[in-house]
Amino acid sequence: MSKRRRSSEVLNRYTRIIEHIFLERYRAGMREIPFEREEFVRVARLLKIELPKNLGDIPYTFRYRGTLPVSITQTAPEGEHWIIRPAGRGRYLFALTNQPLIAPNGMLAETKVPNSTPGVIDMYALSDEQALLAKLRYNRLIDIFVGVTCYSLQSHLRTTVPAMGQVETDEIYVGVDRRGVHYVLPIQAKGGNDRLSVVQIEQDFGMCAAKFPDLVCRPIAAQFMADDLIALFDFVKTDTGVAVASEKHYRLVPPDQLTADDLRRYLAEPQ
Repeated sequence: MSKRRRSSEVLNRYTRIIEHIFLERYRAGMREIPFEREEFVRVARLLKIELPKNLGDIPYTFRYRGTLPVSITQTAPEGEHWIIRPAGRGRYLFALTNQPLIAPNGMLAETKVPNSTPGVIDMYALSDEQALLAKLRYNRLIDIFVGVTCYSLQSHLRTTVPAMGQVETDEIYVGVDRRGVHYVLPIQAKGGNDRLSVVQIEQDFGMCAAKFPDLVCRPIAAQFMADDLIALFDFVKTDTGVAVASEKHYRLVPPDQLTADDLRRYLAEPQ
């Protein structure tokens, strides 16, 4: 059986489970629908569906890989979308939001950066995510993007946040600016077919509030657009939820491909 066919069959099983849980609870006008992880077991038995060993893979799939079934999405009001939020240990919420996914703006200009990634790293990076995190680190793209001196503190932080349960952040940076203000910058990195979700950014704000309450929280998301083209986003909280504060696209190039014309153009651009 091909890998693509296996993935399709898994998604179909997950779709039937998540659809059943939503539809047995949904009533017109609802904006949040709570459910628990253990309900996957009950529904799988009812529908005679084989469960994954990791039950958390079901909500993870619909956050970052697949889309919720049409039977769910069609119930959302115009301009809004259903997402799955964490709501404590083993607990979740279907919730309405106006920005479920974060995708690069294809109209933005690229900024060239001399590529400082060691060749041996490019040779042996084991996954898109790991390759992306390495390129961020070796090219100091986080510093360049936010204008703050930053240092990698920890990779793959997994911790528990009140009212959210377990959360995971790909990498944590800390930084200091010229005024002496300290920052914590949780990084979410996505490559391959995975997508950036607003849920991850909400979790990062929650993690910062719980673990680094005295630091300024600036969540960052990174997405490969191509092997050496990286989109970076940072976020703010607003009255209506999480919003993108800024987005930049960085093209990693050999130093001889960064021309004098490029430098003059960057000098003329507004800060």
